[in-house]
Amino acid sequence: MPPEAFRALGSRRVLVSGTGLLVDTVHGEVAAACERFGGTVTRAREGTASAGPAYDLLLCLEEAAERGDEGFTLARERGRTVVTATGQRGLLHGLFHVVRLGAAAFDGGHAPEAHRPALATRMLDHWDNVAVHPVMGQVERGYAGGSLFWRDGRARGDLERVRAYGRLLAACGINAVSVNNVNVHEAEAHLLTDRIGDVADIADALRPYGITTHLSVTFAAPVVLGGLTTADPLQEEVRAWWAGATERVYAAIPDFGGYVVKADSEGQPGPFAYGRSHADGANLLADALAPYGGTVHWRAFVYDHRQDWRDRTTDRARAAYDHFVPLDGAFRDNAVLQVKHGPVDFQTREPVSPVIGAMPRTRLAVEIQATQEYTGQQRHVCALAPMWSQVLRFRPGGAAAARVGELVRGGLVAVSNAGDDPYWTGHPLAQANLYAVGRLGWRPDADPLALLDEWIELTFTPEAGPDPERLRAGLRAVLRDSWRTYEKYTAPLGVGFMVQPGHHYGPSVDGYEYSPWGTYHFADRNGIGVDRSRATGTGYAGQYAAPWAEVYESAGTCPDELLLFFHHVPYGHVLHSGTTVIQHIYDTRFEGVAEVAAARETWASLAGLVDDARHARVAGRYEEQLRCAREWRDQVNSYFFRKSGVPDAHGRRIH
Repeated sequence: MPPEAFRALGSRRVLVSGTGLLVDTVHGEVAAACERFGGTVTRAREGTASAGPAYDLLLCLEEAAERGDEGFTLARERGRTVVTATGQRGLLHGLFHVVRLGAAAFDGGHAPEAHRPALATRMLDHWDNVAVHPVMGQVERGYAGGSLFWRDGRARGDLERVRAYGRLLAACGINAVSVNNVNVHEAEAHLLTDRIGDVADIADALRPYGITTHLSVTFAAPVVLGGLTTADPLQEEVRAWWAGATERVYAAIPDFGGYVVKADSEGQPGPFAYGRSHADGANLLADALAPYGGTVHWRAFVYDHRQDWRDRTTDRARAAYDHFVPLDGAFRDNAVLQVKHGPVDFQTREPVSPVIGAMPRTRLAVEIQATQEYTGQQRHVCALAPMWSQVLRFRPGGAAAARVGELVRGGLVAVSNAGDDPYWTGHPLAQANLYAVGRLGWRPDADPLALLDEWIELTFTPEAGPDPERLRAGLRAVLRDSWRTYEKYTAPLGVGFMVQPGHHYGPSVDGYEYSPWGTYHFADRNGIGVDRSRATGTGYAGQYAAPWAEVYESAGTCPDELLLFFHHVPYGHVLHSGTTVIQHIYDTRFEGVAEVAAARETWASLAGLVDDARHARVAGRYEEQLRCAREWRDQVNSYFFRKSGVPDAHGRRIH
């Protein structure tokens, strides 16, 4: 947030009452704002909403257990705005809520409103490597420069930047961070033991903003670090090793959040090596963490990545359900099963994972990807809040059942899109995705477009100059439909992975078609798509509860946007929209490029309303986005024209 966002608060008379580290943070934020804008702040060790009329704003830490540690209440009466909270985190969130409201926080009257997060955990998983990986670099799937925490095998030591990052996250509503890659290599493994001091330094920098620190660990740590001959989760010596290691972690970081684990996935070690289940593996770590109140986040991303492309019976989309649903009820209470929002891998369009509705006795977290691995890598504008909102509002059990946002008791976890770039996320407009993670975690049913407007108002309009409404309108125009624009020029109707292998940027329609990764579209001269029906396909559609199993089973009832994910259909198949599959492919490629060109021009028109350097950074990214969109259009259209032999009904040039 630019300093100007604090004007309404900083020009008032403010009382901050209560004691503790986060109350100190609240006071520091208010004092800085008042120094800039002429207000005054008073600090009281104890104070209540009954303080005298000398104050315009009261920020009070009080006892009100029903609101929980992060909850707060805001009210305005008799010319005063009052924020009360039961916990220090709640007071911090209340402060940032007042900043979001701006002048409106001090206008009229507000009946007392209780605010509390729907999801207790709103976490970012950093895929940062301690040592530079020869293929993935310093940050795996990172598109915003280097790591905030690590550089060339060492801790960066730039703790002021880490503290500023904690401030950014708290302002968004995020409350937890895992500081290293889920693919734990040699250097990262040692963070658990002899390098835990580096993690403790990061935790110290994040703590003043209520951010809890977590660590990704290798399941093979007892062997890699402890000199044991086994990591079998049922062996007593293994359990004792983890108990000792965890005790030392908490000695260094008393408020440590817990472990994140990727096991038996893409080469990472896991319990399968010992004939044990993933519940056995997760419970091993859960038991080690339990005495300290810690949590293990166990990722459900487990599948066969050495698949024979000739085998039509093996379906990567089925894997998480097949592996984990039979284990429902077998996990400890402090074990969270972290499930990707779709069944494959963060594609531009996937159905919601059926696992989320099928494990009522297990604490689940839904995992999303803020870093834009498959959605433009922060070189393309792609505001993802509308996609995530669709996931969180989805009702796995039908219209009368609970939404995903109500089912995931383990919280919302996002793969981080932040790095040491001056704009945090590389592309300044990609910060909208970082903001949406925290705000949707706080309120999964929030209107994603309203959150986008909220972000625009906080980030740009305080310094918009003479024409803030034109700036607002321009930013809305380039951001609101950007996910669907990206979808239009890339993979159609639920197809995924038409990307360059390895780095995943730019088009390669057959790039993964004959690979071992299980990411196929099965296009031939007659049609395209994966048959996942129960009647004739892999049976994946049957993993859903009613009514979705029936909806997805038939090409006649399957939603257009997911048709090719669930069905192999002829190019002449008529969609619900009234057009054929092949014509939809052609039309949407051309539409997508046209929409990017229009967005580029809209952004250009905002010169003078946005900081010059920021405007130039985004303008340069738009040039690349338009180039890449044209490449997507021409490669995808040419590929399917050559496969199908069906010309474009509008006679446009296809190569």
